[in-house]
Order: sequence, then C-alpha cells, then structure tokens
Amino acid sequence: MNTTVDCYVDPACPFAWATSRWLTDVTEQRDDVTLTLRQMSLATLNAEAIAGGEMDPSMAHHMDTSRTGGRLLASVDPSHFAEMYAALGRRVHLEHLDITADAARDALTECGLDPGQAAATDDPTLDERVEAAHAHAVRIYGESSGTPIVAIDGRAFFGPVITEIPTDSAAADLFDAVVVLAHSSSFAQMQRPRSGPPTLTKG
Repeated sequence: MNTTVDCYVDPACPFAWATSRWLTDVTEQRDDVTLTLRQMSLATLNAEAIAGGEMDPSMAHHMDTSRTGGRLLASVDPSHFAEMYAALGRRVHLEHLDITADAARDALTECGLDPGQAAATDDPTLDERVEAAHAHAVRIYGESSGTPIVAIDGRAFFGPVITEIPTDSAAADLFDAVVVLAHSSSFAQMQRPRSGPPTLTKG
C-alpha cells in the first residue's frame, strides 16, 4: 500500500529543511512512499508583526529570506518546486547565503531553469501566489501554524520537528512511527523541550 506524504515548507526555516531532507531520504529508500513538497510562508504567517516593525534584526532577516525565497519558489512551475527548494535550501541552510539575485540565478541555473527568473525575488506581484499557497497549507492543517506541516495520507499535523537528520534505518524507523501516529484518530500532540537550531549535516 502506497503512503502519500505532503510536506509544507518555507525556504527560511531550518527545521522545515531538516524534515524535508529526512522525508526525501526515506522516499529514495522506499518505493511505497510518494512525497510532494509544497509551499507555505512564514512571512505571510507573521505579516502583522512585520508590518508593525516588532521584530529584532535577526528575525527580520529571517522574514526577508522567507519573502524573497518564497517569491522565487512561487514563480517556478510546480513540477520544479522540489528541486528549486533543494537548490535554495543548500545555499541558505548549508552555505549560509542570503537569497540575493546572484544566489537565485545560481540556483535556477542548477535546476536547468531560466536564470533571468531571479528577478522574481523582488517582484511583489508574486506575493499573492505565496499567500494563496500558505492559505492552502492552513486549510490542510486546520489552523494557522508554523512549518513544517506534514500530511500523511491526508492527515495533517505540525512537525515532526527534528533536531538532526536521521539516516538509514533510523530514518525509516522514525517515518514508520510517524505514519502510525498519523493514522491514529486519537493522537493529538507530543512534544519535548529543545533548544537552538537543528544540526543539518547528516551523520
């Protein structure tokens, strides 16, 4: 029986990156899992705080990454979303680059797309597409939420939030456990303390 997984991600979020890489690895190991990466937006989620100037410089920079990266992701055909997200994610989360026009052009070129499309990062007309994608993620989850949102066979939840990217059998074991929880109608929430960003290099 095939398991369908939809993972809603924002290009600025390291936790979404970790979860998406874990799920991508699981998909590559198994032929009974179909993964689709989809867009959500932390900039849209935090629009009121951004407009009110209520964020410290670090968080404001995070939201700038969400906005520029989100516009670029919204500009590509959905069939290229996963590879474009991966190309951006490596630059943002592993190389610690800002999503400048040069970085956007490099990512587009890597994906075999028109580098001229890098202009999308500064195109506010794309914000409507980003907001629509975010609204879809909210509908799937059932209320406003951060990222990642994961839906397994149509059952959505926030997370799993992971502090490092599991590999090999550990990746498969975690996935199987999450599938069991997703299919349990009585399961609502499980959480434990964490601190700091995740470790994004695989062991």
